[in-house]
Amino acid sequence: MADDTLTQIAASLQRIADRLDAMSPPDSGALPVLTEANAYHWDAAADRLMPVPKVSRVPFGLLKGIDSVRDTLLTNTLQFAKGFAANNALLWGARGMGKSSLVKAVHAEVSEHVDTRLILIEISREDIEALPRLMRLIANETARFIIFCDDLSFDKDETSYKSLKTILDGGLEGRPENALFYATSNRRHMMPREMIENERATAINPGEAIEEKVSLSDRFGLWLGFHNCDQDTYLAMIRGYCDAYGLDISDDDLRARAIEWSQTRGARSGRVAIQFVRNLAGEMGKAI
Repeated sequence: MADDTLTQIAASLQRIADRLDAMSPPDSGALPVLTEANAYHWDAAADRLMPVPKVSRVPFGLLKGIDSVRDTLLTNTLQFAKGFAANNALLWGARGMGKSSLVKAVHAEVSEHVDTRLILIEISREDIEALPRLMRLIANETARFIIFCDDLSFDKDETSYKSLKTILDGGLEGRPENALFYATSNRRHMMPREMIENERATAINPGEAIEEKVSLSDRFGLWLGFHNCDQDTYLAMIRGYCDAYGLDISDDDLRARAIEWSQTRGARSGRVAIQFVRNLAGEMGKAI
């Protein structure tokens, strides 16, 4: 009887173990890290890179009004793709002025002009704590990687920024030589101004209270600022899109309609420009 009971217990434990194995995320070490795709999303919960078959991006040549930062990021990325020294980059500033569009466009542009395989990996802001695991996963790959986090910022009680600081500079592991980190943020220091002021006002030593978080932005070798565009730049963006997509409209009509569109939205930016062009193309019965 005792032997039968032990056998039943062992069988029950085995069934439980089998179910737990089925519920566990796949072992990333047993799976190929990369497929044929040149863009991936980092799934931190499963420790896996998920291929992105088609990246939503604006062609490099259509990015208007950001010439200086565009050329700087392109040069930096080319250097990196060729195996030369390059810097992590923080793209910060006005909403809708093409920060994330520039990162994706530069990746495509550089990929077309270098022999080295250059891969774009998007990591969610919420998964920044898993960044060291991602870096270890790709460290021994022959490809080169741009790790990209869009709209990166940190609130008062968050500590995940420490994982990013370790990767960017100063950690024992640091970042592997085949990886760069690009981030976009509406805030230059990736924390709200009122939070900085509150910590200054309430801390015993105000400087030390905010130094750790503010110093995070110092670890980016490139700071690329994006600012709201003037009307001429806004109209040039729209004309460029219309010409590229074959939308036939006179300059006078385009100017009047584009200005009215921006006024109803209270802003002029690359995002507002492409939204206007989509509306115009729809009216003309065209897909873009």
